[in-house]
Formats: sequence, C-alpha cells, structure tokens
Amino acid sequence: MIAGSVFLAMVSTVAGCGPGSEEPAGAEGGGGRSFTVAAAGDILIHPQLTDQAKLDAAETGKGEAGIDFGPIMAGVRPVISKADLAICHFEPVVGTPEGPFASYPDFLVPPQIAAAVKETGYDTCSTASNHTLDHGPAGVRRTLDALDAAGVRHTGSARDAKEAAAPLITEVQGVKVAQLSFAFGFNGREVPADTPWIVNQTSFKAIRAAERKARDAGAEAVVLSIHWGREHHPNPSKSQLGLARRIAEETGVDLVIGHHAHVVQPMEKVDGTWIAYGLGNQLARHDVPTGLTEEGIIGWFEFKESGDGWDVAARYVPTLVDIPPYVEEGDKPAKGALTAHRLVDVAAALRDGEDLTDEQRARYRLAFERTQGTVLNRGAAKDGVEPLESLPEE
Repeated sequence: MIAGSVFLAMVSTVAGCGPGSEEPAGAEGGGGRSFTVAAAGDILIHPQLTDQAKLDAAETGKGEAGIDFGPIMAGVRPVISKADLAICHFEPVVGTPEGPFASYPDFLVPPQIAAAVKETGYDTCSTASNHTLDHGPAGVRRTLDALDAAGVRHTGSARDAKEAAAPLITEVQGVKVAQLSFAFGFNGREVPADTPWIVNQTSFKAIRAAERKARDAGAEAVVLSIHWGREHHPNPSKSQLGLARRIAEETGVDLVIGHHAHVVQPMEKVDGTWIAYGLGNQLARHDVPTGLTEEGIIGWFEFKESGDGWDVAARYVPTLVDIPPYVEEGDKPAKGALTAHRLVDVAAALRDGEDLTDEQRARYRLAFERTQGTVLNRGAAKDGVEPLESLPEE
C-alpha cells in the first residue's frame, strides 16, 4: 500500500477530478498526519459465485479444494490495495474448504473467500451482521479462524471474552485507528446468555462505550462499521437517520460506514461526521438480481489531522458485479455476451475497456450515474463528495 496523499495525487493527474491536495503530509500548508481509508459493502457469497470460483480455479490452478475467488474480485484490487487502511464487511459464516455449502437463510460459504479478500488488499473486516449466528459458536470460530489464516484482522464477533474485550486498533501511517463493528440483530436468534460477547448488538449505549474503550486503549481515530437499515431500500430509514445523528453529536466516532441494505444508500455529513448509510454489495449474487443489488460503492476517505482532530474528505468509487445471462442447458450464450461473474470498478472499466460491447458500456454508465444520484441525494455534494475517478466522456 502507498500513502493516501500520493495515490490521490496520482488519481488527480489521471482522472482530473482533483480529490485532495497533491502535497505530501507535513508539507507546507499540508497540515499534520494523514491517511486514507477504503471501505466497501457486503461480501455475501451465493452459490453462483462459488460455481464461478470453481470454474476460475480450473483455469488458474490456484485456490484450495478447486475454489479460487481471486479472479472475481480482481477488478477492484487497484483501488483497495492502494488505501492505507482497507476495510471489508464480511457478512456470512464459512464452512470447510470442501463443503457442503448453503445459501439463504443460513449462509455457509467457502472459507477460500478469505484468501481472496486478503489478495484484493483488505486489511480488516467487520464481522457483526444479521448472519453472524447462522451456525452458532462453531460458525463464528470457523469464520474468524479463516480470516486469521488469511492474514485479515477482524472485529464485531469473537471466540472468547478476552478477544471481545480487546479493541481492534491498527497503526496506519503513524496513526492508531480503531474499528468498531455492530449489527442490529441476528434473524431472530438471541445472543446466547452464556456468551454475551460472541457478537456486538447495536445500541447507542454500547457504541458509545466501545468508542470510549478504544480511545482509552490509545486509538486516535475511530471508524464504526454498522449493519443496519432496510434491505433493498436506497433511502436510509428513520432509525438509521436518528442513530446516525446521535453518533455524530454524542460520540467521538470519526466515520460511520453502513451495510445490510444490499443497495447503495446516500452519504451525508452530520455535525461534521461523514455517514455512509449503505455501501451496497461489494460481492453478492442474489437469486433474483434487481440491478440495484449488483451495484455498490467503495467509500474513499482521506483523514487529515487538524487542531480539532480530523478533517475527513469523502469520495466514492462505483462498482458493479457483472452477471452472465441465463442460458438453457445445452445452449450457447449469445455472441458477445458476458461469460463470467466479475466485480468491476465501473469508471476504470469504461476508461480502459476498448473491448467492451455497447451493452456493457450502457450498463456501466447506468450503474455509475444511478449510484451517483443515490450517493448525493441527501446533499453530500455541497460538502465536497465526488467520485474518485470521473465518468469518462463517451
């Protein structure tokens, strides 16, 4: 990974969108320390993605037990890997490398996805979601063991009380950054009374206490990952809006990044704190794709030290999961049709995609423009939100 200010200067030169100063941190007029955070939406592995990973493993010869998710996620690696701190939201429970696997309502997915998360460039993952308890304490242990084995740090669920009590703090460009992770509920499952530490359930009191504990442990900046809202609703709910305001006004949390809706929701600056209500899906393939469920954003946040703490500039990168059209068994796909599930950085694909079909170009532009409209629909443009890379001209 490279320093955020350097990467932002590179993007400014290439794309002309000017996100942030080109001066390195500490230069005259550049303020104090700085770092960048990339945060993306839900990773939720459906059977079609596992099938694709098996096909890809046959081509790459990589992966474990004939499953390789690397090619699916490769399209966003240039952005994710260049952030100083890259945060994923890991929603499902993992099983064993050979399976069996399961989908909705109780997800059990290949642990090989953890290696792809690391390969893509992620440093940490939030693990508190409505699916955390799908397979009980054994599922929590397997999931966290898989992330550990891949070298990805995590927070939100825990294997024992000691692990739960230790805040996740990462040193980023000389700054100690804490990540918190909370979820609103667990699909009707109660947190076991004998293991109350197994997963963090949302309450304002618990979030405020966790932030204070992280500060006491030395955190200089705090990022909250929160699983909340209504599925498939691009507008944040009343409860999201209310809790966001309390967090912004009554805690020291520096950035809130939301998940769960499976569609993109707006960004909004509330009392000086950026709230990304919903980042959509990073990687998912719902049984009934809606168009919106394939779209997501990578939030790109540049933290710059100031006399009052941190000034945070917010940007976004529209993404899309390409889905091949359904083909009857024995038939061949139409000429030029997509043949593989792939996660795409939309602007980069349009910029570099000389071989894109007209249909792909139209779909990518739609994803970019629709995402932009959603991200900005609570007034974020007035506070400086813009795409990290602009939509190329036709």
